Amino acid sequence: MDIYKEYKNRRKNLADKIGDGIAIISNSDESSRNRDCEYPFRSDSYFHYLCGFPEPEAVILIVGGAQPRSIIFCKSKDISKEIWNGYIYGPGDAAKKFLFEESYPLHEINKIAPKILKPYKNIYCVPSMIPCNTSSKTRDSIKKWTVNSSEIKCCDLTEILDQMRCLKSNGEINIMQKSANIAAQAHIHAMGITKPGKYEYQIEGEILNQFMQNGARYPAYNSIVASGDNACTLHYVKNDCILKDGDLILIDAGCELDNYASDITRTYPINGKFTSPQKDIYQIVLDAQKEAIKKVMPGNYFNDPHKVAIEKIVNGLIDLNILKASRDEVFEKELYKDFFMHRTSHWLGLDVHDAGQYHDKKVESRNLKPVKFHDSNVLTVEPGLYIKPYSNTPKEFWGIGIRIEDDVLVTPSGNKVLSANAPKEIKDLEDTVGSLN
Repeated sequence: MDIYKEYKNRRKNLADKIGDGIAIISNSDESSRNRDCEYPFRSDSYFHYLCGFPEPEAVILIVGGAQPRSIIFCKSKDISKEIWNGYIYGPGDAAKKFLFEESYPLHEINKIAPKILKPYKNIYCVPSMIPCNTSSKTRDSIKKWTVNSSEIKCCDLTEILDQMRCLKSNGEINIMQKSANIAAQAHIHAMGITKPGKYEYQIEGEILNQFMQNGARYPAYNSIVASGDNACTLHYVKNDCILKDGDLILIDAGCELDNYASDITRTYPINGKFTSPQKDIYQIVLDAQKEAIKKVMPGNYFNDPHKVAIEKIVNGLIDLNILKASRDEVFEKELYKDFFMHRTSHWLGLDVHDAGQYHDKKVESRNLKPVKFHDSNVLTVEPGLYIKPYSNTPKEFWGIGIRIEDDVLVTPSGNKVLSANAPKEIKDLEDTVGSLN
């Protein structure tokens, strides 16, 4: 399906879901980095999902009811600004290309929006835009537009949009597969150039270069390049230490392609050869991940991969005498959380930790959805083990931090690992590390 028609269909779907209400979604503002320099602009994910319009500060209204329609307010054409900052669509071209029924200059929104909103009692916004919440330009504007109506009800739009975003279309899945391919290639390259004496930031730089060389301008998040003890810090991002012979390196890095994220983690020996303790811990995590991936299938619960991952990890740690209690005591007291303290999975999409609840209203883990009418879930599977130095464990395991993460699509018959190109078997890793030096 043409991407612009897909955006339009999403807006129509949303209009059907809000009934006799109206939804208001604004794009992000540009963000100042310092003085007259801005950070690279990135659209708000909810806004992008509904229209793909790439300019800051734009606002869209989606009208439900008997005559559904979508309206965009955006910056006017300005040739003098285009000289400095590039093409500006203007309302006319914005409506034509992005398939809006109506379009207006952004500077007229305070005059036009109150007239459009006047008949509606239910106004749907994302929480940051709801008038009772913290300050934002759009929030303050909505308050002005509805100031004379005491019967207005502001509803949380994310409750609807999160359910929509959690199911990926064929078009979204194709982009995410390409993003995963680029990220996997970057990980392979990083393995190939890794050797003792380099710095973490040099490996990070090579990864970012691979992203760009293959068409992904930006990382999906700050890359984690954690060698040695640093791998025991879950969100380590300093990336400034030297790589030491005999240590492992954990790299958690994904790229963003057309606003969609990939998210891959691989852990391997800097010198290309696992020590026996490293291999023992790595095999526990790998086995746990493989069993968890098997649980990604239609009808299973979101939490099923986590449950089986914990089972495998607990059994492995008991076998190595790292956990010294009985299985029942380990589970009752959650003693495994000293070494595996995070969730095994999260949704993946426009955000690396994507929109969508993990539990239904009964506080049960949500069912995974198969490809049906071209809609399916994509989630990560990423068990890990982190054994801090000086912990109450055998000394040979101190400082070992391992995580293995893949991006997994639910299919009608089971699953597809989108990031399968990145090696993770012990022999494959040992054959790849240092191969480009």
